[in-house]
Amino acid sequence: MMSTNSRRKRCDIPATTMVGFLGGGRMAQAMARGIISSGLLQPAQIWASDPNPPNHKLIQSLGVTTTSKNEEVVKNTQVIIIAVKPNVVKSLLKEVSPFITKDKLIVSIAAGVRISTIEELLPPESRVIRVMPNTPALVQAGASVLASGSAVLKGDNDLVAELLSGIGISEEGSEANLDAVTGVSGSGPAYAFAAIEALSDGGVKMGLPRALSTKLAAQTLLGAAKMVLETGKHPGQLKDEVCSPGGTTIHAMHALEKAGFRAALIDAVEAAAKHSQFLGKLS
Repeated sequence: MMSTNSRRKRCDIPATTMVGFLGGGRMAQAMARGIISSGLLQPAQIWASDPNPPNHKLIQSLGVTTTSKNEEVVKNTQVIIIAVKPNVVKSLLKEVSPFITKDKLIVSIAAGVRISTIEELLPPESRVIRVMPNTPALVQAGASVLASGSAVLKGDNDLVAELLSGIGISEEGSEANLDAVTGVSGSGPAYAFAAIEALSDGGVKMGLPRALSTKLAAQTLLGAAKMVLETGKHPGQLKDEVCSPGGTTIHAMHALEKAGFRAALIDAVEAAAKHSQFLGKLS
């Protein structure tokens, strides 16, 4: 069973806590920006390393300390976030492993890389938490799920959840659930973007200007999502409340059912989850 950070007691992050990003790409930038803008940490409490000049420049613009050396980030921080592409995680961990001590908390956001793989490449009893975030973290509206390794200490999950609160919501779950999480929230933004585009196309077909149609479509999905989250009602109940007898919406729902709309989304989640399982076997 998963627990949400919306019900979690707030974890006060000490002013002495230093967070480091190994990798300064879009997700690292989103996390750093969210953590800073929410007031969880000051820029001076964050380090980042990235050999890519554009990434280096962008994350440096947030006021954090940057370096080209991963070793420096590890030595100067207590929470170390692995934010590189999955295919370079192993080489990165081999590089920094000599500097990982028991006072370091390792947080991986690398898709598909198992906790066991990370633990095998680090010193015994290394504290490891794996997080599956998603791209709406870029606008502080992310949905993340975290899973704990075998040696985490009391309070480690709360600390990571508090950091994640700067980019959206987070839940706790077992690592076995993360492939399904990938199918729902990890890949889910793409399904939503496709739905917005299709709704916009429909509006244009029926005579709306493109900009207006896209704006209405996007706001409609945003509003519907907020209703699910804030009312606590089942999506099916909310759908029924829109479908008045003999009205336009029930006719539209019939068209969606004939087109296999819901089955297509279920198939999409299954396909993404299965591919995540496949990638995990390769890591």
